[in-house]
Amino acid sequence: MNISIIGTGYVGLVSGACLADRGHDVVCVDIDKRKVDSINSGQAPIHELGLPELLKRNVGKRLSATTDLATAVAGSEITFIAVGTPAADGHIDLRFVEQAATEIGRALRDKNSYHTLVVKSTVIPGTTDVGVRQCAERASGKTAGRDFGLGMNPEFLTEGRAIEDFMTPDRIVIGGIDRRSQDALQSVYASFDKTPTIRTNCRTAEMIKYASNSLLATMISFSNEIARLCSAIGDIDALDVMRGVHKSLYLTSYLENQEPVKASLSSFLEAGCGFGGSCLPKDVTALVAQGADLGIETPMLRAVLDVNRNQPEEIVRLVTKHIPDLRGIRTTILGLAFKPDTDDIRESPAFPIIRLLRSAGADITAYDPIARPGNHEGLAGVRLAQSLPDALKQAQVVVLVTRWQEFERVADELATLGLDPLVVDGRRVLDHSAFKRYEGIGWRRLAAGPAGRPS
Repeated sequence: MNISIIGTGYVGLVSGACLADRGHDVVCVDIDKRKVDSINSGQAPIHELGLPELLKRNVGKRLSATTDLATAVAGSEITFIAVGTPAADGHIDLRFVEQAATEIGRALRDKNSYHTLVVKSTVIPGTTDVGVRQCAERASGKTAGRDFGLGMNPEFLTEGRAIEDFMTPDRIVIGGIDRRSQDALQSVYASFDKTPTIRTNCRTAEMIKYASNSLLATMISFSNEIARLCSAIGDIDALDVMRGVHKSLYLTSYLENQEPVKASLSSFLEAGCGFGGSCLPKDVTALVAQGADLGIETPMLRAVLDVNRNQPEEIVRLVTKHIPDLRGIRTTILGLAFKPDTDDIRESPAFPIIRLLRSAGADITAYDPIARPGNHEGLAGVRLAQSLPDALKQAQVVVLVTRWQEFERVADELATLGLDPLVVDGRRVLDHSAFKRYEGIGWRRLAAGPAGRPS
């Protein structure tokens, strides 16, 4: 098929490159000429594992980029909207989605053949079949469901493994205002014939994405709350607790050879510094906001957000338990990306942790192997190290925030430097026995009293 995709960000470019690799002819559209030129030269403008290889394999053959939306729409059969939906006072800002729908509508005005418009951006239920529909109909002078198709196709891509997620999806959701729209959208995924597919209306498709992300966020916040209880009680390892929970057949599926199926819901039952990124915080917040607009209370979702907001404070508490006065204390933050294998720093817990430590007077050095935040306001007064050894030199406190594989070497690097700082493991990836002073989320060993009992 001939496909056009509006937006070359994380979702749009990954989707475009993967669909091209699956044999479709794809044109990606963006107003940023620098990004367009980068793509057309085979260079990935974002960091995502496997993306450079996909671009090199398909650019100039089945994949191209342009700033000319009208020509891209005219030459394609189906157009995906994959633009950003920034947060604004808890609600999502639909300006870019509606703008794209309007421009697509203008391009459809003079197009005689049937065309399908599909929203791939994460949008609140009701956006596609009301706001997007109205924008496209008004600009085109045509009627959705008669003159052109309208659908909703949510993405379930995990940053750092987005290529794998797209190429081997666990489900495909086909939302459409009518059967013809659904059929057109499903034809895009004809080669994914072994993947479970849900055909539904647009609002249900939109809600599937929000419900999915909200459940994952709930699992993380639940784990963090359990971890706090484990730390308070003492001699309970939250990591072992969750390993025990993981084995439940209700959470983890097993193959016939008893091998556990990877990427199950249980993978989110891990305590840590809190969730971040462009999806979970924004999506849960948007669902809460929509509920409030409709007069529906969502106390469980609000609690999920509250627990997550408190995790940076928990990290700082673990520091101040050992060093009450942080003024002038040389503190190293390991990791700025919200998760490993991505350069995305949006809503990363690193920044509230840095803010709290800075307000307490700590002298901060930060390091991330990939993320280059530039002049991010949250890094004012923070020294950015260029390597792990550089980040650790002279450190009195080390706080691990992002689960980068490189950080597994922290103990060895500190030994080489002859340093013995307080190590706070916000992701529970380090061997606590390797450090004299160690604190990890959800882990505290009680000291033995005079009678051999915990004191």
